[in-house]
Amino acid sequence: MLASKSLGIDFHQSEKQTLFRFLSLYILLTVIIISVFSFIYFELQKDLMLQQKKSILQKYSKELIEDLKHLHINFDKTQFYPRSDKFNSAIFDSEQKLIFSTTQIKLRLDKILYFENEVIHLVNIPESYYLGAMFIVVEMKDDKMWSEQTKKEIVIFGGITFLFMLVIGYVLLRLFLKPMRDAITLLDEFIKDTTHELNTPVSTIVANIEMIDKSSLDEKLVKKIDRIDIGAKTISNIYQDLTYLTLGNKIISNNEDINIEQLVLQRIEYFTLLSHTKKITISSKIVEETLLYADKSKISKLLDNLLSNAIKYNKVGGDIVVIVESRKFSVDDSGIGIAEDDISKIQDRYTRFNKSSGGFGIGLSIVSTIAKEYNLKIDISSKVNIGTKVSVSW
Repeated sequence: MLASKSLGIDFHQSEKQTLFRFLSLYILLTVIIISVFSFIYFELQKDLMLQQKKSILQKYSKELIEDLKHLHINFDKTQFYPRSDKFNSAIFDSEQKLIFSTTQIKLRLDKILYFENEVIHLVNIPESYYLGAMFIVVEMKDDKMWSEQTKKEIVIFGGITFLFMLVIGYVLLRLFLKPMRDAITLLDEFIKDTTHELNTPVSTIVANIEMIDKSSLDEKLVKKIDRIDIGAKTISNIYQDLTYLTLGNKIISNNEDINIEQLVLQRIEYFTLLSHTKKITISSKIVEETLLYADKSKISKLLDNLLSNAIKYNKVGGDIVVIVESRKFSVDDSGIGIAEDDISKIQDRYTRFNKSSGGFGIGLSIVSTIAKEYNLKIDISSKVNIGTKVSVSW
């Protein structure tokens, strides 16, 4: 088992995030579209209702005009304007002044049919101006049956449409992600096969180089062997990182009290040859000896990644200082530094802010994972072109 599971987990998490973001936007757009169509449908239903009520109001208007005509002819006998229990009405003269009204609502005469304050109004102009009446207004209250029925239809059909669109969106997104998922699967298999094939020869190279007695060899040959040693260790570190990413949660921890000073000196010695390729000086500063109860191999991996990054992103001729204090150690380099806005993202897996320097962007992700396991606090301070300091405390 190598990096395939880890990459699969990362892709699974990224896939979830992509699904969530896409579906959130898709749902928002779907809700907007359904809302627009619901509004249009509601307005159409209202217009249909008004047309249905219009015929009734026209009938009432004719009745009112007939009563006005009768009153006009018999005004000396009947001096009361017509009223009805079925509807309210109002009469206006040619100057739009109110003559008589049975309604308390302020009326408009600029429209023939309108719906306002849950009341339907019809404005009619009689052929003859009986008793000076030029505008006849009749009104009736809305029974709201149409609106309640329309809202039920909108909720039912809108809900069905929403669920249908949600399923369609989910299916489409899964189809769009399939090529990416297949590509990740192929990449997983490639990394698994490649690292598996590399493990044995790299381990053999490193072991045999360590057995060579360099004191009896020519200086030029020693330099060649050192370059081989550096390359082999670099590949070995990459392999170990990928293996840890794959098996990190399954590795059984053998916790013990670790002397951080001794561990720092060991790892500095391991990376000394690698640092010489960039003429970087690695030194230690022991302020106070300290112990950490944890798995030695994991803390060693954490420290290795900090040192490896300090070398990768350092300047030629730069320096690295590993400081050991009470319940704390830090790696301080004179490298290219990290922009302030990028510091919060630097521990994300596969994040790299300098494409010219190697690596997969997994070093600080491993550091973060190990730190979380042992409740270690990681502090990163950095200034561009000045350097970076990573502190680990507990």
